[in-house]
Amino acid sequence: MIKTIILVGLGGGLGSIFRYLTAVFVNKHFSFIYPLATFMVNFIGCFLIGLLLGLFERQYWTTPDLKFLLVVGFCGGYTTFSTFAFENLSLFQSNHTLVAFAYIALSVLTGLFATWLGLYVVK
Repeated sequence: MIKTIILVGLGGGLGSIFRYLTAVFVNKHFSFIYPLATFMVNFIGCFLIGLLLGLFERQYWTTPDLKFLLVVGFCGGYTTFSTFAFENLSLFQSNHTLVAFAYIALSVLTGLFATWLGLYVVK
């Protein structure tokens, strides 16, 4: 149990660092009302979790430790749906209703697509 907690914590810490670095990069190069950094993190995270779960499903990786480290830890630390919810509330509160609805729809649809794509790439 302790080993699993350490693996999840290590993966989550690394995921959080990469999430921050992704946001810094995107925000440095793009300036929009639309929260592009979080959108990109969610897309990349959904693709990555699909890819990883596909690898585990096809038994290319069978070690449960890797699943805890990469799927639960890294992907859990990297993706940001709590930030997603906060940003949408902020968009609604600042009367950017259309942008908020576009953000919600695109995030959900592309997240589903990216997860499918990750699984498809492995197959």
